[in-house]
Amino acid sequence: MDADLQSLRIDREKKRSSGASRRAIGWAVAVVVLLILLAAGHWTWNRLNAAPEVEVLRVRPASFGAAGSGENVILNATGYIIAAHKIQVASKVLGRVAWIGVEKGDRVREGQIIVRLEDDEYRAQLAQAKGQLASLDARLAELLAGSRPEEIARARAEVAQGQAELENARVNIERTKRLVEQGVLSNQSYDDAKARYDVQAARVASLERTFDLVRIGPRQEEIDSMRGQVAQARGAVAFFETQLANTVIRAPVTGTILERAVEKGEFVTTSFVGERGAKGYVVSLADLRDLRVELDINQNDFARLGPRQRGIVTVDAFPDRRYEGSIDEISPEANRQKATVQVKVKVLRPDEYLRPEMNSSVAFLGEAKAAPAATVVFVPPSAVRKDAVFVFLNGKAVRRAVKTGGTTNRGIRIEDGLAGGEDIIVNPPAELKDGDKVSRRQG
Repeated sequence: MDADLQSLRIDREKKRSSGASRRAIGWAVAVVVLLILLAAGHWTWNRLNAAPEVEVLRVRPASFGAAGSGENVILNATGYIIAAHKIQVASKVLGRVAWIGVEKGDRVREGQIIVRLEDDEYRAQLAQAKGQLASLDARLAELLAGSRPEEIARARAEVAQGQAELENARVNIERTKRLVEQGVLSNQSYDDAKARYDVQAARVASLERTFDLVRIGPRQEEIDSMRGQVAQARGAVAFFETQLANTVIRAPVTGTILERAVEKGEFVTTSFVGERGAKGYVVSLADLRDLRVELDINQNDFARLGPRQRGIVTVDAFPDRRYEGSIDEISPEANRQKATVQVKVKVLRPDEYLRPEMNSSVAFLGEAKAAPAATVVFVPPSAVRKDAVFVFLNGKAVRRAVKTGGTTNRGIRIEDGLAGGEDIIVNPPAELKDGDKVSRRQG
């Protein structure tokens, strides 16, 4: 009983000891939490105030004189690149395309075969003309050779036979005459004998003339007529040979194929019919080494220009490429409706970048004058944002407005706002603002 009561007694010393331990643990936990909060706040503070790393690129200046050559620009004009001589290659004969050997953009040499037409009909016509010529040539040779000896001998024999029969008729008429005088025969018998003699005399005369013609040969007029027919036949052969040759269409000049107008099986005519009908030409080509810029110059500015006026040619597609040019042609008349005069500028040294129908500009040059070079720089397109760039300066991003002049293969051209030598930020963060601290990305 006493033992049970003893177990129910509260040990106050032990209770005081356990309470102190719990308080010590609580203070320790509080200190740890406080330290964690302080560390998190410090990390957050550093995170919020840390300078973001950015990619920095130093731009280099690119200097150009006036119009790129230190010359004085007196007039700027815009127009189009054209081929000096654009050729539509047509067929001289009718026919169906049997083969075409070029594609758009192919370069061809003068005389190169580009199209073949079906030629069966033209070959048949040529064969017929050659047969006719051979027949007439044989006839002419016969006339020039004259009569054969056998023909002359036969004609001579016929004349001799006729003369013998004539002599017989003469003897018969004399005999008949004596018998009539003696009263043996009637006068009718004499008349009959006389008639037979006259007929035979006429026949002999005819045989003699025939013999003379056979011996002399054909008349010169007949030979000349046959020679004319032979010449006509030769002309027909030459014509059909030309027609057959024209079924093979060749490039008239060295150049580049601009358009392929026909396909195999299409019908080609000698005149333009329509888009869906027979084609009037097979390809168009031009020599792209001979280019012009076609310009319409306002009449108020026309007086500034003259023959062989020099200029710098540029195209919108490649604004950083410049070509020397000079006025090659000035129209002899003005355009009254547009109040302009057409001028063509020859591109002196064109290259493969230039194409007909490209937009082009020409800066016409006057006398040279001393002028400071215009400095431009090129920056990556990713560095420009809303007509401005960020310059890395003393650890800060400084926003600077710029004037752009188009995109080239070297980047965006900056005509104003940068002088070259600046460190610009490439791919600036979207939240970057003027004056923000930044750090240069290493490596």
